[in-house]
Amino acid sequence: MTTILYSEFPYPDESVEREVYGHEVRLIKHLSGGMDELPDEDCAAAEGLMIFRHHVTEADLARFPKLRAIVRMGVGYDRLDRAAAAARGVMVCNVPDYGTMEVADSAMALVLALRRGLFLYHETQRNTPPSEWKPITTPLIRRMGVQTFGIIGLGRIGTAVALRAKAFGFNVVFYDPYRPNGSDLALGIGRAMTLDGLLEQSDVLSVHALLTPETRGMLGLRELSMLPPGAVVVNTARGPIIDLAALETLLHEGRIAGAGLDVIPVEPPVEPVPDLLRAYRAKEKWLEGRLVITPHSAFHNPEAWGDIRRKSAETIAAALLGNRPQNVISPEMF
Repeated sequence: MTTILYSEFPYPDESVEREVYGHEVRLIKHLSGGMDELPDEDCAAAEGLMIFRHHVTEADLARFPKLRAIVRMGVGYDRLDRAAAAARGVMVCNVPDYGTMEVADSAMALVLALRRGLFLYHETQRNTPPSEWKPITTPLIRRMGVQTFGIIGLGRIGTAVALRAKAFGFNVVFYDPYRPNGSDLALGIGRAMTLDGLLEQSDVLSVHALLTPETRGMLGLRELSMLPPGAVVVNTARGPIIDLAALETLLHEGRIAGAGLDVIPVEPPVEPVPDLLRAYRAKEKWLEGRLVITPHSAFHNPEAWGDIRRKSAETIAAALLGNRPQNVISPEMF
């Protein structure tokens, strides 16, 4: 009997899992705070490992002598030491096709709300006294059709965002060195051949790249300074891709008009909290209506939560019970 261990099982029953696995699979379910809280005997028995928020290190993997596959119950797989897994012959998979519409919708909602001044008017009308009953002149508010919408990473989510931005009249351009030739033609959008070439024309920049050694710290002060004056930056991918200190500097200087962040470098934030987050929470006047932060929740709604549960189970079943594994992260992607 194959044994699958869930390090974080928040569901009220096994109904969905049993529909996928049948009853010839042994499930071990925990709701632990970390991998170190899992009992040794459970780790020793597991052939499949399901993780959601936990990080898995080389030391953690050493506790799983029978492990054959890990499924990261989500899109990003930066929480896993993939090189250590590969060295042990452990297959690593993710679930790339859940939450696509939700994250794309969230990214567009942030862009539209910032560029139409919704956050700005919402905050200023609640001031004491409220702001004057008239439009506010600010570089933040611009017509969509005169702007270039730059996308970093044209995977499933990036593509969904490109189609949404195109529908709103933006001139859409993407940068993704791993997309095949013709991706731009198929979608009717533009392509930048370098990151710098994308940045220098992006009135809106939306980040949809995976976190890898290549993308970690990709957008620092030099890169963000290349954006046109008054640009808006949105990140619904991974926090460490953007240097928050650089973003704070350019927001404070007014070079960047606004930003929407669903992710930050350390989640949840711990002391010392980044200065930008501290200023945001303190409601400092210079950030009024220009910055919105959400707690890595862009993916979430009841439908997406159900998708991730079923699709994760189907992925581990394909890896352990079938002969056609799916969503495998190859060593070349490390």
